[in-house]
Formats: sequence, structure tokens, C-alpha cells
Amino acid sequence: MRSFLTSLCTFITIINTYSQNNHHRLIIGTYTNSCASNGIYVYDFDSQTANSKQLASTDKVINPSYLAVDKSNELVYSVNENGPESKVSTFKYDSNSGNMKIINQQNSIGADPCYILNDKINVLVANYSGGSISVFKKQQDGSLSEAKQVVKHYGKGINLKRQKSPHVHMVQFSPDRQFVFANDLGVDKLYIYNYNPNSEDEILTIKDSVSVTPGSGPRHLTFSPNGEFVYLLQELNGGLTVFSYNSGNLKKIQETSLVPPAFKGETSAADIHISSDGNFLYASNRGTANDITCFKIQKDGTLLFSSRTKTLGKGPRNFTIDPSGNYLLVANQYTNEVVIFKRNNITGALADSRKRISLCSPVCLVFTP
Repeated sequence: MRSFLTSLCTFITIINTYSQNNHHRLIIGTYTNSCASNGIYVYDFDSQTANSKQLASTDKVINPSYLAVDKSNELVYSVNENGPESKVSTFKYDSNSGNMKIINQQNSIGADPCYILNDKINVLVANYSGGSISVFKKQQDGSLSEAKQVVKHYGKGINLKRQKSPHVHMVQFSPDRQFVFANDLGVDKLYIYNYNPNSEDEILTIKDSVSVTPGSGPRHLTFSPNGEFVYLLQELNGGLTVFSYNSGNLKKIQETSLVPPAFKGETSAADIHISSDGNFLYASNRGTANDITCFKIQKDGTLLFSSRTKTLGKGPRNFTIDPSGNYLLVANQYTNEVVIFKRNNITGALADSRKRISLCSPVCLVFTP
């Protein structure tokens, strides 16, 4: 009898552990000026079933469109995209309950911040309308200092509607954290900065810049899991540029596109991610397409078109792959819904799971433990 009870307890423990491992926290940043939104929402997400349950939300946080989670999983940083009144916020985060409590805010020192990045020392923000990068120091409690450095970009592009001035759209660390990459949609350049995290006021110093196709509008990039390749997505023409990467240096090896040859609509490419196994790259296109294109990544880092899937909504601003790799979640900003796709790990293909998360103007999706 004792042996049976011991075995039963062991079995229950294993089942509970397995069940817990399937559950993750999904944090969603939204726009709050187009419909009724509290700002940031936290959900429990089951990676076996794709079921989700709202746990908590912030209250009256203005346009927390992009988010970054501290490695401790106890702090969340957000931009507050609000023209010249834009801020950067720090929240205390309880991953068990999903509750978030604001610690402090700082001026972004640049209009309309649209991307945020952090490590254990600094928080970096890409200011879209400001055409700049702002760097903040983390204080002992995780709150942010005033901006320690603001790096301005200069110039313009050939698209008279979208490129009258610099528009920094993303900042990203290199895999070794020695460099910071900054995509500037307004001047068609990818800037590479030396990263000096412990410096007081010269955290970023310019190393190089790489020009891309005039009028293409570089928006987001991602590194291959092995760190050997960089994939750069251009918003205005749907271009995808592949570079080999070595110690801060880029060499272009391929130019391809999200847009099929016969496409005649509006192109507005948005987000780009690679599956954790390094086999597939996905990129979203808004405009009149509203789809996600899947590419097979070849051994030499180049891309081979695999499939294209409608996002079943409008404005796929951001998407993410859940930690299990089973699902790809798309934030359809203009139709107020996160659509969850089942992902085929062998072919990369996406299929509608028929699971949805309905909320106002979802923009940024971040998984935490």
C-alpha cells in the first residue's frame, strides 16, 4: 500500500510539473487612443492547447506599444508612444499573478518611441519621429535614470511622404552584446554602434553604417540563432536583405522580398522572427496584404520561399512564436485581435487554431516564464 501511495504521489508530481511547464505568461502592449484599453495586459497561455486566460492589466497607461522584460522576470519596461509627450516606463512585475505596478517614468527625449531594448545595466529606446536613440541607466530598484545619452540621426530618403527625416525604428544587440544595431527607416541605413554599457555618457559610439536600397525603409532585423547571419526587413518595399555577420561586420549575400511578383497593393512590412530551431524565418506584411510569409533557411543562410498565410485580420504589427514552438501568435492591430496559428515544426506552415485573444489595438507580444 505504501509503495502504491508513493508511486501515485510521484505520478501526480510529474503530471503537475508537466502541466506547469506548458503554461507561460503572455504580456501584450497596446495602443490606448483608438479604443478602450487599459494599456498592458497579462495572460496565462497554455502551449499544449493554445487556451489563454487574462490575469491582470495595468490602469490608464498611455500607448505602451512596445515592451521589454528584465532578465530577472521581475521588471517590465515600456515605451509610451505619445508624440512630443512620450515617456519610458518601469513596472514591477509579478509573474504569478500577472500584476504590474508602475515604479517610475522618464521623458523619452524623442517623439514616438517605437522599440525598447534592455540588459542588466541599460535600457535603449528607438524614437521614431525623433529620429534618435535614447539610453537610460537602470538604478538599483530597476527604475530608470534620466537619459544618459541621446544619439541623433540626420538625413532623409527619396520617399517624400515617409522619409523627410530620420526615423529610428529598432535597436538590437548583437549576439555577443558588443554592438547595437539601429535601423533607420527615414534614411535607408542600418547603423552599427559600439556598445560600452558601463560608460556614463558614451554608451553608444558609431562603428559603421550600411546603406540599403533607396526608398526601402529598413524597419526590423533579427539574427540567426547561431549568430552568423542577419536578416533585415524593409517596410516600404517589402524587401528582405540577408547579411553574413562577423564581429560587427556585415556582408550582403541575398536580396529577396515578401511581396509576390504579381502583387499590386500597398506594401507595409512589419515584423520578422526566426523559429528557435533556426529552420524557418517568418515576416509580416500589413497594407493590403495582411499576411505572413514563411521562408526555409538554407545551410548558407539564404532564404527559400516556403508559404504565405493570411493573418485573418488587419495590421499584423507584431507576432511571436510561443516557447514550445507549437504556435505563432499575430497581433492584428486594426481588427483588435490576436490570432493564434498552429505551427508545423517540419514544414513551417501555419494553420488557424481557431483560438483568439480579443483586445483593443494589440501591438507587442512578449512571453515570460
